[in-house]
Amino acid sequence: MKTNFKFGEVLRINEAIEYNSEKVEFKTVFDTGKGGVSFVALKAGQKLETHTAPFEVMVTVCEGEIEFTMLDQSKRIKAGEFLLMGANVAHSVVANTDSKLMLVKVKDDPHNTNI
Repeated sequence: MKTNFKFGEVLRINEAIEYNSEKVEFKTVFDTGKGGVSFVALKAGQKLETHTAPFEVMVTVCEGEIEFTMLDQSKRIKAGEFLLMGANVAHSVVANTDSKLMLVKVKDDPHNTNI
C-alpha cells in the first residue's frame, strides 16, 4: 500500500489538503491498486467534467457544498453528507462553495463470494 501519511498519526481531514485557485487539488491518502482513499479540494465554481472511474465510490463532503451529477440526476451534497456511486458511472462535480471531499474507492472482486 502506498501512502505519504504516518500510521497512528491523528490528522484533521480539512487540514490535510489545501485549496488551489488555479485547479482542483487531489491528494492520495493511500492506494492499494484495488482501491484507496483520496481528498479533493475545489474552490467555489471549480468543476470536474463528466468522467468515469473503475471503482465503487463513496463521496463524502467534509466541508462546503457540491452539485454531483450522475445518471442525468443532480444531487446537492453538503458537509457531513455522502453519496454512493457504482463503478463506471459517468458523473461530474461542481463546487457551489469552497469544498473538500473524501473519496473512498473500492474495486469489486468478481471472485469474492463473501457477502
